[in-house]
Amino acid sequence: MNQFKRVSFYTLGCKLNFSETSTIARDFENAGYEKVAFEELADVVVINTCSVTENADKKCKQLVKRAKKSNPDSYVIIIGCYAQLKPTEISQMNGVNLVLGANEKFNIIENLEKNHEAEDVIVSNENIKTVTDFIPSFSIGDRTRSFLKIQDGCDYFCSFCTIPLARGKSRNASIKETVNEAKKIADTAIKEIVITGVNIGDFGQGGEENFFQLIKELDKIEGIDRYRISSIEPNLLDDDIISFCLNESKKFVPHFHIPLQSGSDNMLKAMRRKYDSELYQNRIAKIKSINPNTCIGVDVIVGFPGETDEEFMKTYTFLRDLDISYLHVFTYSERANTTAKKMPNSVPMNVRKDRSKMLHILSDKKKRAFYESQIGKSGLVLWESENHDGFMHGFSENYIKVVKPYCEDSENTLQNVTYDTVNVDGLMMVS
Repeated sequence: MNQFKRVSFYTLGCKLNFSETSTIARDFENAGYEKVAFEELADVVVINTCSVTENADKKCKQLVKRAKKSNPDSYVIIIGCYAQLKPTEISQMNGVNLVLGANEKFNIIENLEKNHEAEDVIVSNENIKTVTDFIPSFSIGDRTRSFLKIQDGCDYFCSFCTIPLARGKSRNASIKETVNEAKKIADTAIKEIVITGVNIGDFGQGGEENFFQLIKELDKIEGIDRYRISSIEPNLLDDDIISFCLNESKKFVPHFHIPLQSGSDNMLKAMRRKYDSELYQNRIAKIKSINPNTCIGVDVIVGFPGETDEEFMKTYTFLRDLDISYLHVFTYSERANTTAKKMPNSVPMNVRKDRSKMLHILSDKKKRAFYESQIGKSGLVLWESENHDGFMHGFSENYIKVVKPYCEDSENTLQNVTYDTVNVDGLMMVS
């Protein structure tokens, strides 16, 4: 019988982290632990970290303090990208007991039971170059939809990014193995799968299998109503994938999230991105020519070294004139061991913040315009299982966030609705 009985989790960062936390949580439950909410008293606390931005690192430190304040005797384990990149830094935080790297986190129970009596902080962290295994993961029970991890790592080495250092080389299971994981989700009540990874379009890494073949096989699985592609690089989003998702498949929804990072070709080159603004523009035009109602989200970075006012305005104008639906705006922050950190012409932080504010305002306008273009049209909404002060939320196929009075019978159901109006909170009201 395990010494620890109650375990809680907190996940920072991306959908990929959520899928991995959920899988690790099931391992704990299978080993006899009771999973409790992070705010509850727990014997073991697992914090799955991100390190895309400096704020994620700071958030990790705050969470350790919260965990120890709740239960000073709790055993705190740190996993995730931050744990792979800066294990020594984490080990020096007050309250941390165990730090596990990219490979070791999937043997978390074994590491816990082996080291729980140690007086010193234990760090188990292999060199990322030795990490070659792909561990499949998917989320169950935390949300209406499931995040299915189909790929891990990245071979791109963009000049601003630490992900290859934190997660290693691009890798995945076979299509057959991935389909089997999706079938496990299909055996539950979940109706939507979000396909996630670090660089999902690189599935197969140029071998005999590829992402297009995978989604065609996933589309055949009975028991899943719809699939959503979380994020895909523009150079890997080819015409075959676009056409299949929007024309042929009845399960893949008209929603793409396509990282741009900059509308300036000079900046894209400095970032070591594998496309230019013309290719990106052509991808958007192709999607909209097939289905004008498709929702398109965009990642963009402001304040990258060398981004002059002129270069920033190229990005702003490019995005303003592009038929997209919303932005995820990231303020550039210097990350250790990246090429960008060594680049000259750093942009002052106040300028970065001003540019971020401009793009957030633009995003709000884009989202509002997209929502208003849908008024009077119909959509199929998947209602979520949460009561928000008497209301419930759901998402349409094309990622419109919809609100209606809470109804328990509607939880985790698909409902055809007509879009009426956008309320003051930017949510779509329906009938």
